[in-house]
Amino acid sequence: MTRLLLLLLTSSATLLVFGLWIPLKAVLAQEMLEVAWAESQARQTESRPWPWADTWPVARLAIPELNDSMIVLADTHGESLAFGPGRLAGDDDGNGAVIIAGHRDTHFRGLNVLETGNEIRLQGRNGRWRSYRVENTRVVDSRSELIDTQRLPGGTLLLVTCYPFNSVDAGGPLRYVVRARAAGITAPREQIDTVTRI
Repeated sequence: MTRLLLLLLTSSATLLVFGLWIPLKAVLAQEMLEVAWAESQARQTESRPWPWADTWPVARLAIPELNDSMIVLADTHGESLAFGPGRLAGDDDGNGAVIIAGHRDTHFRGLNVLETGNEIRLQGRNGRWRSYRVENTRVVDSRSELIDTQRLPGGTLLLVTCYPFNSVDAGGPLRYVVRARAAGITAPREQIDTVTRI
């Protein structure tokens, strides 16, 4: 009976650790990324958060509606997205269109509460903040709808995550897309068209 109880407790603890590992890693990584971001801004150069990192901070994303601020990483391969959202497109000055992707169950878990008019802010390495306003949100099937980054007007910010938010199945084809425009910039409302898979 004691062995069975010990086995149950050990199994439960193991499952709990595995269940909390990704969210815990995301929180701890953001602390290390804060330091790397401060160093990147001070030195105006790429600063890796740990010696073996294959990514580095490129921006800070603030979403006042969610009372949240996070470091954005270069690139969006699977390993880096575990630590923070990644920039798919855009430059350090924020002049063109910017696309940022993140996991629905960690950094981008609150995107579904954003509404038209909500503010999103993006800070570049130079320390300047650029303010955006949410234009719309929508669900996209990544098997049939793509983003042509060449057709997105300057001043566009897209935040992309998997959908649905509460799904237990990871990696499905649906994406939740928040589209925002830089404050003071107006452009025609064109469709998201073909070329780059989201």
